[in-house]
Amino acid sequence: MGNKVSPIGLRLGINKDWKSRWYVDPRDYAKTLHEDLAIRRRVYELPETKGSEISLIEIVRHPQRVTVVIHTARPGVLIGVKGANIEQIGLQLQKVATKKVNIKIKEIKKTDTNAQVVAQSIARQLESRGSFRKAIKMAVSNAMKGGAQGCKIRVSGRLGGADMSRTEQHKDGRVPLHTLRADIDYGFAESLTTFGKIGVKVWIYQGMVYRSDKQEDAGQLVRKPRPFGEERHDRPERHDRPPRGDSRGERPARESAPRPEARS
Repeated sequence: MGNKVSPIGLRLGINKDWKSRWYVDPRDYAKTLHEDLAIRRRVYELPETKGSEISLIEIVRHPQRVTVVIHTARPGVLIGVKGANIEQIGLQLQKVATKKVNIKIKEIKKTDTNAQVVAQSIARQLESRGSFRKAIKMAVSNAMKGGAQGCKIRVSGRLGGADMSRTEQHKDGRVPLHTLRADIDYGFAESLTTFGKIGVKVWIYQGMVYRSDKQEDAGQLVRKPRPFGEERHDRPERHDRPPRGDSRGERPARESAPRPEARS
């Protein structure tokens, strides 16, 4: 009882994808995994990425290079003047990686419905000694206005500088955590205050995903939808079906007897 599962890890392969996509020899697995962790740690620690609101770092490994896709809400801060920041980030990541690093930047269009960006925003407000109740209520309200069907935010720690830590939560809409086809975005951030750490967890429900648009597994048979109006040629026509009214088929409809005239 009480054990929680990450909403993203629970839905891997259903409507979520892995943050790192590569395949190596099992003997090099641990080395490659720690290299991915070092790349992510270095991106977050660099002064050039401060204030850029990075929500996700994807790593795709190719035979000769490593592609790092950074999802950010403020790409202008990350790129810098004439690309000065992005060049410096590439030089720093090249010291960690063993292959050539290629950096791509993707902009987050809707920041109010991105759980990681919302969690970082609340943590930043808590560090500036803002009211935690106002911060989480405002974030939930903005998420619902942004098109989310449900939002839940939970903060835990010495809230407001209290001597004893506690947990506060605010929720609006519905957040079906047990439904696997539900598209739930999850984010976590920590606020480093003078009286200790405060953890922020955000769940944002963005609707159901009934059909995946991703590429199907290579071992499965993919059936393409038939265009509208096109006849099917894979199924032969049946000529042994008895005509209507035959002894082997349906019985003919009975003739309705005339109704007697009503007497006046």
